[in-house]
Amino acid sequence: MKARSLSCACLFTVSTLLLAAPAMAIKPAGPNAQPAITAAVQAAVDGKGRTPENVKRDAYRHPAQTLSFFGVEPGKTVVEITPGGGWYAEILAPLLRDKGTYVAAVVDPKAVAEGRGRDYQQRSRDGLEKKFADNPALYDKAKVVGYDPKAPVFGPAGSADVVLTFRNVHNWRSANQAEGMFKGFYNVLKPGGVLGVVEHRAKGDVAADDKSGYVGQAQVIAMAEAAGFKLAGSSEINANPRDTKDYPNGVWTLPPTNQHEPGDAGKYKAIGESDRMTLRFVK
Repeated sequence: MKARSLSCACLFTVSTLLLAAPAMAIKPAGPNAQPAITAAVQAAVDGKGRTPENVKRDAYRHPAQTLSFFGVEPGKTVVEITPGGGWYAEILAPLLRDKGTYVAAVVDPKAVAEGRGRDYQQRSRDGLEKKFADNPALYDKAKVVGYDPKAPVFGPAGSADVVLTFRNVHNWRSANQAEGMFKGFYNVLKPGGVLGVVEHRAKGDVAADDKSGYVGQAQVIAMAEAAGFKLAGSSEINANPRDTKDYPNGVWTLPPTNQHEPGDAGKYKAIGESDRMTLRFVK
């Protein structure tokens, strides 16, 4: 990102605001920071089927702006990679239910060695499928597909309009799976299809075995370009200038994980969730 010149007076004012304003009030600034929000996306974000605890995180995750920036809209086939508990599924599945297709791509437990890793992936998949089954009015048309992270296939080649991944790249990188994952994204997308990436942003490049949970923005761009993508846009929608990125338990020190001493709760709540890059690539 390009730094902007500021007068001393302006710099003092901006710094004062960032220190004084509560974390929830941060308004990210930068290129393409406020894309036009489509009515359909806003309606899905405002949907009554969302979990109240998930809605509270909108101030940090900015779903309406983020999905609009990635060009998500009814009529498209959207593949979300490793959706976890379904935070974005609560928005995407209803948005695409009547027109379009939502695909939740989860790790196939059978592709993971027996043990805690396989158990975790099985519980994750079971939990997501139960969420869908318990509310057919919202999720009856949502699809769940399993993939092998060592040789990922997310659907028929050229079948998706959009692939989305939220805060997953650091895991694939540390597991030496990132190259294959980005190739899988490229293969499943149609020509002109969009890959949307949101990831915890490091101050600069980090080592492959880095355990902080952060990744350098230039490193993510390089991974995508190596798979054949072109960077089509970046946004500061999910930026957080309060994030100093130097915590004892990495990004998991911050909300919502909060791996810190109880007495530090106020300190980390004031910081809020991590600083995140938001990148749009095109096949």
